[in-house]
Amino acid sequence: MPRAALLSIHARVQGTTSTILEHPSLVQVWGPRFSAYAVAARDVAPFTLGRLPDDERRRGRAEDIAARLHAYLDGRELTYSEAGRGLGIHPNSLRYAAPTGRVLIRWDGARASRVRTVPAPSADPSEARLELAHRYLHVFGPMTADAFANWAGIVPAAGRAAFDALAPPLTPVRTPVGDGWILARDEPALRAPAGPATPVRLLPSGDTYVLLQGADRQLLVPEADRRRLLWTPRVWPGAVLVAGEIIGTWRRADAVVTIEPWRRPSRAEREVVEAEAASLPLPGLNGPIVVRWADG
Repeated sequence: MPRAALLSIHARVQGTTSTILEHPSLVQVWGPRFSAYAVAARDVAPFTLGRLPDDERRRGRAEDIAARLHAYLDGRELTYSEAGRGLGIHPNSLRYAAPTGRVLIRWDGARASRVRTVPAPSADPSEARLELAHRYLHVFGPMTADAFANWAGIVPAAGRAAFDALAPPLTPVRTPVGDGWILARDEPALRAPAGPATPVRLLPSGDTYVLLQGADRQLLVPEADRRRLLWTPRVWPGAVLVAGEIIGTWRRADAVVTIEPWRRPSRAEREVVEAEAASLPLPGLNGPIVVRWADG
C-alpha cells in the first residue's frame, strides 16, 4: 500500500527519500483485491488488466464506469468521493473500473484517495494476467493456482487457467505445509546456498515479505503464538527482521517507534534496530525518531 510502500522501498533500496512515491516512475492503483498499491508505472498492465474479469457483464461494468469517469473528470483529478457523487454512484464503485488500467489514484493514508484517468495500457489482458502470475510465483512461490486467484481477486478458474498457460512449464515443489509450484527458471536460485542475511530491517504492515495466508505463514513463523502477534485480526503491525529472523513486531505513532520483541535482544541487536528506526524516511516529523522497547 502507498504509505507502507515508502518503507518497503526503503528496506530494499539504499538512499530512499521521503518523497520517493512522487517519482514519475511510480504510480498508484487499486490493485489486487482492490487494495491501494504503489507500482512501477511500466507495470500498470499486469496489476490492472491482469485482473480484468473474463465475465462479459463484469467486464462491461468496469469499462462503463471507466468511460463515464473519464468523461466526467475531463482531465481533472478529484477525490474519489467527489468523483463518485458527481457520477451519481457510490464512490467505492469506482474501484470496479480499476482493472481497465484507465484509473490511477493517489493516497497516502491520511487523506481521501484522489482519482484521475489515463489511456488504457496497450497490453492484451490475457498476456497481462500471465505476467501477473509470473510475478506472483517469482515472489511468493511455491504457491498454488487457487492461492494466486485469491491474492489477485479473480475467480479460481481464471487462476488455474493462468497457471496452465504459463511457459516454460512450472516445476512442482513439496514443502512442509503442502505441495505447490514455482517457475522453472527460479529453481537454480532456490537450490543455491543462502547468501548473508541483512543485519536488520523494519518491514511495514502488509510488506510483501509477510503477505502470506493460511498454512504458508508457518514457513516464516513456526510458532503459533507468535503468528497471532504478527497476523492480527485487525491492522497488522510491522515485522522486525534481524539477520533473516523475525524477532518481534513494531508500530509507530508519529515519531515514536515501539518495538515488541519476542525474545530478549542483545545489546548489539538493539543498537542496529534503533539505528534502522532512526533512518526511516518518514515525512512530516517535527523531531527525531524515538524508539521504545515494550520489554522494558
